[in-house]
Amino acid sequence: MKKVTAFAPATVANVSCGFDILGFAIDDLGDKVTVELKEAVGLTVARIEGDGGKLPLEADKNTCTVAIQAMLDALGTQKGMEISLEKGLPLGSGMGSSAASAAAALVAANELLGKPFEKNDLVPFAMEAERMACGAAHADNVAPSILGGFVLIRDYDHLDMVKLPVPKGLYCTLVHPHLELKTADSRSVLRQQISLKEATVQSGNIAGLIAGLYQSDYGLISRSLKDVIAEPSRALLIPGFYELREAVMDLGALGSGISGSGPTIFILSQGRNTAIQAGEASKAVFEKIGLGVDIYVSEVNDRGAYVQTP
Repeated sequence: MKKVTAFAPATVANVSCGFDILGFAIDDLGDKVTVELKEAVGLTVARIEGDGGKLPLEADKNTCTVAIQAMLDALGTQKGMEISLEKGLPLGSGMGSSAASAAAALVAANELLGKPFEKNDLVPFAMEAERMACGAAHADNVAPSILGGFVLIRDYDHLDMVKLPVPKGLYCTLVHPHLELKTADSRSVLRQQISLKEATVQSGNIAGLIAGLYQSDYGLISRSLKDVIAEPSRALLIPGFYELREAVMDLGALGSGISGSGPTIFILSQGRNTAIQAGEASKAVFEKIGLGVDIYVSEVNDRGAYVQTP
């Protein structure tokens, strides 16, 4: 085998109260990476499609090659590999764009090398790509993109991840307004200190959300989808955010929040019909303020990144 193509899905990180420690994967929306062995040692990016010419081809600046290099360093070996990337995700969207590229690249390269690593073991290498891309080695996008489902990052110092159950019939609506919000800008508005009361409220909500997932308790999930730390600051950067929330809750959605650092908004619903209606209501909100929007409805993807057969 000299060439492998892998797909990695978009993700929703933070999931309201799970700031930097929780994320989940989306179905069929993501990036595709082809990795081909070559004789000359070294990693090269041959082409990138779908990025509008914005992503770097240099191996030390591209998330695909940075992630693969981290894996090769861990193996103590060097190989010759040529990478081609097909972007299915918009940049700066809050849907884990850089994470999906790194995840797909790692799954493809790992397959080429005879699977020296289990999927779990690939996450730290993808985190190095995130460190290069946004300045911090977060796992709340890369872990669910690789593993699928809901993933809790319990500890970063000694990486400890927990894959959580996904209740049957849980749907996500992604609402992507046509504006770009850079992660660095979104992080710059965050407060560096929070009160004891806020910490207590946030802890109760993340615990409630996880308990709701385990118990398939949609009421508990709904009550727990509240963020008192990041959302109040970041919502100001997304016009129509609170109007959208009110509209979808009136339709029976479980809750909504900012996907990653935004501007994409996620909405969780019980059942596909509610998820579709939430998307339609969201589109109407943004049309009123003159912003185009993309809507995507999906069950939570429990598969994660995978090798595509020729």
